[in-house]
Amino acid sequence: MSKQKLIKPIDGFAGVSDADVLSRGTNVQTCMTGNANFPAPPVDLATFKAALETFSALIAQALDGSKKVIAEKNKQRVVVVKMLRLLGRYVEFSCKDDMAIFETSGFQAAPTTKTTVPPLTEKIRKVEHGANNGEITVWLKAVPKASSYELRYAVANGGPQTTWTTMPLSTVKAPIALKGLTPATTYLFQARALVKDTYTDWSDSISFICT
Repeated sequence: MSKQKLIKPIDGFAGVSDADVLSRGTNVQTCMTGNANFPAPPVDLATFKAALETFSALIAQALDGSKKVIAEKNKQRVVVVKMLRLLGRYVEFSCKDDMAIFETSGFQAAPTTKTTVPPLTEKIRKVEHGANNGEITVWLKAVPKASSYELRYAVANGGPQTTWTTMPLSTVKAPIALKGLTPATTYLFQARALVKDTYTDWSDSISFICT
């Protein structure tokens, strides 16, 4: 007897553009409103719609580069993503593992087969949210013949006066857990390796919003 595969929604939003988050959220809100398959969502859909409209307005306002508006937009993105994850969990357990029912929710189903995820850069493998607010976990990629590594991070302020915090690392076997960061803030991450007493160039920057 083959084991039935559970249907799970795609709920990862790291690296997803604001426009895509808004599009996904709007589709879910539209599809779930009045949907008899999901009569008791954990998030009030009218409240969710208002949150999406606020997010949409802030995306437009942030185009002028205002740091204050960008911070408000990032904070509102966190609110929208949390609502989407609550709704996704509800749909997952309410669809009775019926794809036809699941698809009426507006969510996209996560792939049931594992795929190899390429590293984000030549030295940063993966970046994810930590277990608590204000935490981010970073995985670095091993560099041949490297004796040590450095990870640095900074608040993404869009200007040349970036202030970096640098962490020396003797190995990349374990993930690096960063704590005490500011929620709803976008951070930049770079890494480099020490090979034969010479540091490599810093990797390309990875941006990630802390929740």
